[in-house]
Amino acid sequence: MPAKNGQQYIERLKNAKNNVYMNGEFVEDVTEHRAFKEVIKTMAKLYDVQYEKPDKMLYTSPTTGEKVGKTFMVPTTIDELIQRREAIEEWQNITNGMMGRSPDYLNADVMVMGPASEFFAEGGDELYAENARKYAEFARENDLSLTHTLIHPQVNRAKAVSEQKDANVALHIVKKTSEGVIVDGIRLLATQGAITDEILVFPSTVKKSSEKDDPYSLAFALPNNTPGLKFISREGFVYNENKFDYPLTNTYEEGDAIVVFDHVLVPWDRIFILGNSDICNRYYKDTNAVAHMTHQVVIKDIAKTEFLLGTALLLMESIGIDGFQHVQDKGTEIKLVLETMKSHLYRAEHNAKLDKWGVMTPDFEALDAARNWFPRVYPRMAEILRILGASGLTGIPTYADFSNEELGEVLDRAMQGKNVHGYERVQLFRLVWDLTMSAFGTRETHYEYYFFGDPVRMGMAYFEKIDREPYKARVREFLNSLNVKKPNFVKS
Repeated sequence: MPAKNGQQYIERLKNAKNNVYMNGEFVEDVTEHRAFKEVIKTMAKLYDVQYEKPDKMLYTSPTTGEKVGKTFMVPTTIDELIQRREAIEEWQNITNGMMGRSPDYLNADVMVMGPASEFFAEGGDELYAENARKYAEFARENDLSLTHTLIHPQVNRAKAVSEQKDANVALHIVKKTSEGVIVDGIRLLATQGAITDEILVFPSTVKKSSEKDDPYSLAFALPNNTPGLKFISREGFVYNENKFDYPLTNTYEEGDAIVVFDHVLVPWDRIFILGNSDICNRYYKDTNAVAHMTHQVVIKDIAKTEFLLGTALLLMESIGIDGFQHVQDKGTEIKLVLETMKSHLYRAEHNAKLDKWGVMTPDFEALDAARNWFPRVYPRMAEILRILGASGLTGIPTYADFSNEELGEVLDRAMQGKNVHGYERVQLFRLVWDLTMSAFGTRETHYEYYFFGDPVRMGMAYFEKIDREPYKARVREFLNSLNVKKPNFVKS
């Protein structure tokens, strides 16, 4: 089938009746539930824009000849890589970078599984390579929306999964059958678990696994309505449905879920890795999935930073603080983040090379620097907005207050800004509050900080990869060039 539109996305969710729970209750229809229905509308817009801008968003399937989503396209030239980026940008212009798991993120992952499918056969079974090839095609041809889960429950972080007191709490292999593999246990943390078609279970490679963790080392894909598979969603942040009060929450609140596998059957044709910690550890790097997924993330980060900068500029103007030096300097901080991220992206794309799988792969050195840096500066950008808003971000009225005949005109006068009515200034300040201080806003800051994992652990891994010798040699060469005579007590 060709790429889907928004209505098809909604109907698919409605018919699937995924196993979603919130606040202890089964969610009968996520498309009508207050916690999900608005973000589902946003997701539908993403799919609708595929047909509103087909030249930018769609391409001809290499297997069926149908028009399919360009975020699934395997780039073989730099021009095609840029085309993919432009399609991603269209979606990020709708989400303003606020949805960390918009479909383009995992589309980048499954896109790689096709050309790099032979990687999955390294454990000695060609079946897994065939499964990867077929699933990449299946996801593209059916325009699947995907969630994923990477990490085990946080029980005792000082021990490996196999060493836990309750070693069976984590998702693990129970037994093999003629139909497939039975798995049981818990995984965290499926963003968009309630509003997607299928789940990808893949390993987290931030912390490497050993052979003792082979029973927990697996990768597969399943429909979200698979028997025994449950999504326990965290509390929804949609406290009322008025977009004046919660402009971002009521548009982009994705939700996150604990994933329960209660003796779930994974068919043999849905398995990509089984009981092999070595392959799990190497998956993202050796297939270059990490490069293509990070490419999407940097595009998202740029869109998000542009939105933060625009918000900051409007805030400054609304209360007449844009002429102050310290205010301008804070605006400069955000702009510097934006331009630096754009530079990383430009270098990544224009230094791209064909990898051994025949995929035009962006320069990961540039992307790796960006993904390590952004989590460290995003909390600062949120802090800047809070500083600029100051006490104006506390005690802000609601839409109901302005709608009250007795209070509305009084508030409009009391809350006025330099060149805006009180209603307009409060609407802007509620946006800033929702971006930085509401449940949604604080989750965004937390989410960005831990996007790829613990930034300290990420930094350690980044440091370990540095080729140190050229830098040290340059300094030694300079010191030697000074020809300073060593004292007699200094031995060569």
